[in-house]
Amino acid sequence: MGAASTMACMAEALGVSLPHNAAIPAADSRRYVLVHLSGMRIVEMALEDLRLSKLLTREPFENAIRANAAIGGSTNAAIHLKAIAERIDVELQLDDWTSIGRGMPMLVDLQPSGRFLIEEFYYAGGLPAVLRRLGEANLLPHPDALTANGRTIWENVKDAPLYNAEVIRPLDNPLVKDGGLCVLRGNLAPNGAVLKPSAATASLLKHRGRAIVFENFEDYKQHIADPELDVTKNSAFMMKNCGPKGYPGMAEVGNMELPPNLLEQGVTDMVRVSDARMSGTAYGTVVLHVAPEARAGGPLAIVQDGDWIELDAFAGVLRIDISDKEIQSRLDAWKAAQREIPEDRSGYRKLYVEHVLQADQGCDFDFLVGCRGADVPRHSH
Repeated sequence: MGAASTMACMAEALGVSLPHNAAIPAADSRRYVLVHLSGMRIVEMALEDLRLSKLLTREPFENAIRANAAIGGSTNAAIHLKAIAERIDVELQLDDWTSIGRGMPMLVDLQPSGRFLIEEFYYAGGLPAVLRRLGEANLLPHPDALTANGRTIWENVKDAPLYNAEVIRPLDNPLVKDGGLCVLRGNLAPNGAVLKPSAATASLLKHRGRAIVFENFEDYKQHIADPELDVTKNSAFMMKNCGPKGYPGMAEVGNMELPPNLLEQGVTDMVRVSDARMSGTAYGTVVLHVAPEARAGGPLAIVQDGDWIELDAFAGVLRIDISDKEIQSRLDAWKAAQREIPEDRSGYRKLYVEHVLQADQGCDFDFLVGCRGADVPRHSH
């Protein structure tokens, strides 16, 4: 499930869109009908004084995290939900994805983890059918959460039809037993990183391999096809400077393609680590959103070729096998070598690099965090 479809599901799970909004295909006439219904409902909400601040309390975010696990949603949801929560003054932490999402079976059989497409998800019953399955099993954390149509989320979905149990599976026959995002921490990601186990190779979820380091995306593109690249299937690709400040913009480049020589050997996956993002339609044992990012002076910045990298998704650990003293020594040398990047000196890019937050904080601008109310300002001509 791609990031856009994931966030459409998140909006519905948060209760800020009408039921079925998440997955109606663009060419389906019901999308046009829902547009009209949404417009009318927005006017009614204004008359009722039903504001986002009344809908977006802590409870709907917990519902959304659980729903994301059930649908096998994109890792991007971890960033976007945090940013939304910060804007509305709701406490939400990266570790909530572990405490709320882990252990939730993945019920939706969609690519890349499964077989079907988002259109088939809608015709199978869409998100309401998934939420009904959760509610009937007491797995929807807050069924009484209020939604945009003035009803609770459970009132919206308790009678939702389910037309295809292959696409939306029962809880006793999930596509993946645990669809929750995996949050990793350790000396390589002090503030966290994420991995999507449902898109990963099970045998790589606990892995130790030597690092092959790319200083940025351009360095990766330049060297990935080099026949002299000293790489094996057990290596760990480490890509730096692809985070919010480093790229800048945190592009979806974390799912690095494998080198041709390994592909020719039949290797289909390997551990890849970066401070970048990844599309929800991508797959692999890909560690993303490493925080702090390399550009911000995180330990990722000082990883060298040949360092041993340890990943343990079961224990939630991502670390580099060197001493704390060595890490600090390398960081000191890294800081001393930093120089100002000319493109960062002025304009929007200067504002962006100076004020964008890290992945674990939602990648929003620091000056936009916090609820500023809903008062209508005076006219400005």
